[in-house]
Amino acid sequence: MTLPSRAVRAVLFDLDGTMLDTAADIAAALNAALAEQHLAPVPPEKVRTFIGRGVPTLIGRAVAHLGAAGCDTAALQAGFHVHYARLEERDELSARVYPGVAAGLGGLHALGVALAVVTNKPSRAARDLLKRRGLARWIRAVVGGDGDLPRKPHPQPLLRACHDLGVEPAEALMVGDSLVDVQAARAAGLAIVCVPYGYNEGNDPRALPCDAFIESVAELPALLAATAR
Repeated sequence: MTLPSRAVRAVLFDLDGTMLDTAADIAAALNAALAEQHLAPVPPEKVRTFIGRGVPTLIGRAVAHLGAAGCDTAALQAGFHVHYARLEERDELSARVYPGVAAGLGGLHALGVALAVVTNKPSRAARDLLKRRGLARWIRAVVGGDGDLPRKPHPQPLLRACHDLGVEPAEALMVGDSLVDVQAARAAGLAIVCVPYGYNEGNDPRALPCDAFIESVAELPALLAATAR
């Protein structure tokens, strides 16, 4: 495994498909928005392959899948956010924490490693999910896809997270589940490990050109502790 040239002081995590399985909620909000525009629903298993690169890309992929060119994509994007917010307000989010994530975050925190989430999901929604699922206590910074920065695979969100945590890119490690995460990490100068259970835009995560795979985030504290010896 190719780790940073110095000891790992920070780990940046993708959210959807890496820490949390959020596909069901994304599908519910998407299909509610599509229904408002009198468009057919997209099966949840298909929606999983659309996740990554942010809501505009999600909507674009759904529209292409449905052959609905010419529809009001701006209205669909707005509708998606409205319906997702309603799931939050009604406490109906079904997002689940992947096995090993909480243990891994706790172990990394115990090692003194600073933790951040870098996601193309809007920051507020990401923070809300982390809080609801009991993960926020370990996360020092959240960089979302709705601010003044370009979305992943652009490196800038990762560089912002490093800045917020007070570390150099060479001292940080990215953990993700998609080619988007790998491309962002490479461009930012971070090592990248991947989990094999994520979305990866419908492609096999095990084919990703990352530095290493971990079956679970729970493996990461021991791996970093062993590497530091």
